[in-house]
Amino acid sequence: MSGVDGTERIDGIDGIDGEWQDDKEAVRRILTATGDTWAVVGLSGNTRRAAYGVAAVLQRYGKRIVPVHPKAETVHGEQGYASLADIPFPVDVVDVFVNSDLAGGVADEAVAIGAKAVWFQLGVVDEAAYARTRAAGLDMVMDHCPAIEIPLLD
Repeated sequence: MSGVDGTERIDGIDGIDGEWQDDKEAVRRILTATGDTWAVVGLSGNTRRAAYGVAAVLQRYGKRIVPVHPKAETVHGEQGYASLADIPFPVDVVDVFVNSDLAGGVADEAVAIGAKAVWFQLGVVDEAAYARTRAAGLDMVMDHCPAIEIPLLD
């Protein structure tokens, strides 16, 4: 459904009637109150990828990053895992660096492992996944970058 200004809206999800793009409260909640263990799906040792730099910023702000990538590489000093299901400890936030076609499956995996929130990076949007994730009780942000948002909280 389109809003008055032409932006996409998601209506009727557990009382949510608003534009997901402007959910500043969810951004703040995830960054400040949801927890400090962030699984970063798509994070590898490739220093040219955005996930590598964003993970470094999250670490500087006190977050524990957990690389999730088929290669299961150690990145920024943290052991990597091939999948979310392989992580042997609780994860608070799942930060998703995969394309929109694959992101919904990752959101479903985040729900399955008991994460508290899902964060889709810039350019990653899946409204059906947003609806499922929010219906499962998790906070969710799409098309935002925590490395841009977190310094703005200071």
